[in-house]
Parts: sequence; structure tokens; C-alpha cells
Amino acid sequence: MNRKRLFLYQAAGWTLLIGYDLLSIWLTGREKSNLLKSLLLQFTFWLSFMSLFYYCYLFVFPQGVQRGRWLIVVVGVLGTPVVFAGTRYLLEEVLLPLLFGFRNYMPGTPLLYYLKDNLYFLVPTVVLAGAAVGVRDTLLREKERENQLALQLLQQEKTQAELAFLKTQINPHFLYNTLNYIYAEAYPVSEPLAEAVLRLSDLMRYMLHESPDGRVDLHKEIEYLDNYLAIYQLRFEDRFFVQFRQTGAAVMGQRVASLLLIPFVENALKHGVVNRADQPVEISLHLPAPNQLLFEVHNFINQHQKDATTGIGLANIRRRLELLYPNRHDLQIEADGVQHHVRLLVEL
Repeated sequence: MNRKRLFLYQAAGWTLLIGYDLLSIWLTGREKSNLLKSLLLQFTFWLSFMSLFYYCYLFVFPQGVQRGRWLIVVVGVLGTPVVFAGTRYLLEEVLLPLLFGFRNYMPGTPLLYYLKDNLYFLVPTVVLAGAAVGVRDTLLREKERENQLALQLLQQEKTQAELAFLKTQINPHFLYNTLNYIYAEAYPVSEPLAEAVLRLSDLMRYMLHESPDGRVDLHKEIEYLDNYLAIYQLRFEDRFFVQFRQTGAAVMGQRVASLLLIPFVENALKHGVVNRADQPVEISLHLPAPNQLLFEVHNFINQHQKDATTGIGLANIRRRLELLYPNRHDLQIEADGVQHHVRLLVEL
């Protein structure tokens, strides 16, 4: 529970207490001539009560008890009669006579009597303030404990991800050299095959590319999609019907999170119909403005798909967007069993 919520709870509590008290005065049938006086005196009493409460809530207990400064506690408690009686005196014996011409106590009331008369309200107010501080600190400690647990969980997930990456890591130079060798051997035999190997090399180079902020130039992400589609087309040759359109503002230096768009394309190719001209997969990359990216993928669902998995998990995609583009993206996914449509809008 944060401090703003605690403040709202306290404001609501005071409003209910004071409002209930003033309403009871209104409904008890006091004489109309004394009604205003009764309401004002009760209101000033509650203001005095609140001043003592927050004196203990904000100063005596936090500065004294919680920090072990017992001298502050002793002096603070001894000062409670002054705080309560002093506030009440200023409101009822100075301000009310000045504004409305009446006071609560008779003129000439001795100071000692005035202090003694107000001691009755001190103990319950101090106890209430102490209890409120205890509840507040308990709630704040619980929230802090939850935050610590969440942070530990994130650290564990990060460590596990790093370990998983290390287990599958391949030396990039070895991979590139091997693919270049295969390309050189394949070119005399089949130029399309050699071209596919070259595109695969570009794909792997892009996937292993690292940047300080995890972002790449948008045109690099588009090149990756082109290479991915070109390699996928080898499986279907001339029976591969995928349309990839790029419209809108020019691609000029925009940067985007690496491999942000490929999961949607991968899912569409894996679970969609790609070999029918009348049901093509439609991929659209549009820049409504230089700093906005609208990416859409539409496909018909392959009813004969035997693979029950859903490819790249939708929950993982949403999680990554929330981390990379908090409050700066809108992901809409619609599926009716026949067609599947993804619409992603990102503020770059």
C-alpha cells in the first residue's frame, strides 16, 4: 500500500467521523439559535483532535519510538497537552470570538483548569495515533517485502535466461565461416540453394547481433523479415502466397526492438494457409508518422494443422512489449476460428 492510498483512507475516515458527529448534532433537535454554535464548537474540537493526532502520528512516534530516541518520546508526550489545549484555545477562545462573538469557556477561566479539562481526550488520541502508525508501518513493510520478493524473482529469471543462453551459444565466427563454406560449395551446384544459404547467414548474423539498448535500425528488421520469407518460400516454391507491403513515412533512422515483429509472422506461417492464392497471408508495415509503427498480419487458419503448439507464446510477446514499450503500444489480436488478425501499434 503506497502513501497516497494511506492519505486517501485517512481523509475518508476523518470525513466520516466528523460528518457523522456534525450530522448527529443537526438531527438531535437543538434549538435553532444554538445550532450554529454547537456545530462550530464541535468542528473546532475535531480540528484540535486532528492536530494532536498528527503531532503524534508524524513526529512523536516516527522520530522517537521508531528511531529509539526516547528523550524525544518523553518530551513529545509531555507536549501533548500543550498541542491539544493550545490548538483548541486558539480556535475556540481567539478565533470564534473574533468571527462569531462567542467562545466555549467562560471569560477568566484559569489556565490550569483549562489544561485539566482537556486531559481527558489526550490518552485515547495518543493511543489511536500509535495504533495508526503501527498499521501504516506494517502495511508499508508488507509492500516492501512484496517488492523485494518480486525483485528476487526477476533476478532469478534473469539468471536462468543467461544460463539458458550460455548453454545454446555458438561461436558466431565458426557459424559464419561454416555457412560461407557451404555457400561456396553449393553455388556451382545450385544457385538458388547458395542464395538460401547466404540469406540464412544473414539471418543468423542478425539474431546474434547485440546493441547496448537492444534496439536496431528499422530497415534491418525489415531486411530480416524479407530474408525469413525468402527462405520459407523454398519449401513451397511457386505455391507460396505471402504479401508483404511497406507504406507510410520513409524509413529513416528509426530504431526498434530487435526481433519484435518476427513472432507474429512466424505464427502466421506456421498456423496459417500459405499455399492458396485466394487466401494469402497479408503482412503490412505502415508508418503513420515517423515515430509510429503499425504492423499488421492477417492469415486464414490452417484447419489441417496437426501441431498443437502455438509457436511463440502470446503471453511472452505481451510481456516483452510491456517491458520494452510501457504505455507506448497497442496490441490487438482477433481470431474467429477461420481467420487470424494481428494489429500492433508502437510509439518508437
